[in-house]
Amino acid sequence: MTATYTFDVFTSLDGFGSTTGNWGGYWGKQGPELLERRLATYGEDHRMVFGASTYRMFAGMLAASTEESEVRDAWVNRMINLPATVVSNTVQGPLDWPDGTVERGDAVDVVARLKKESEVPLRSHGSLSMNRALLAAGLVDFVQVTLFPVVTGQTGTEPIFHGTADYDLELIESRTLDGRTQEFTYRPTLHT
Repeated sequence: MTATYTFDVFTSLDGFGSTTGNWGGYWGKQGPELLERRLATYGEDHRMVFGASTYRMFAGMLAASTEESEVRDAWVNRMINLPATVVSNTVQGPLDWPDGTVERGDAVDVVARLKKESEVPLRSHGSLSMNRALLAAGLVDFVQVTLFPVVTGQTGTEPIFHGTADYDLELIESRTLDGRTQEFTYRPTLHT
């Protein structure tokens, strides 16, 4: 039996994963239901999988944060206490992650092996370029998209699915959080 792999991503309505504007990590739209949902999701056993850039971003944000900052929301604290694999040929250990390891090599090969070996589901939050490669290789079982009610046409950066193939998405679950934010979980299938 192989472990499932979930590509978990935050997005604006126009498909950007981040912004150069003053929106903040949740585009200023995090509410109690969203935070409870994230904590419940990350309360389950998972192994996190990150690319080098996302790991460096998380490690830097956490190191520069205070206990009161949104970077230290309860679900984030839970996430950083889950075991994690950083797929990188450039990151050196030890990691600033309590149970983190570095795996060298191609992400497709590393994740294919992890899916066979892991006793818990695999999850990646962010890591856009790595997850696009994993999607192309057919290793992503679920895409969980948290859609924030904003358009970032002027300040949006990192288009989430830029350069990917076409995919059909089977809706597995959807919910509205705090009356404004949407969470969708899809099973992707290459469109032929």
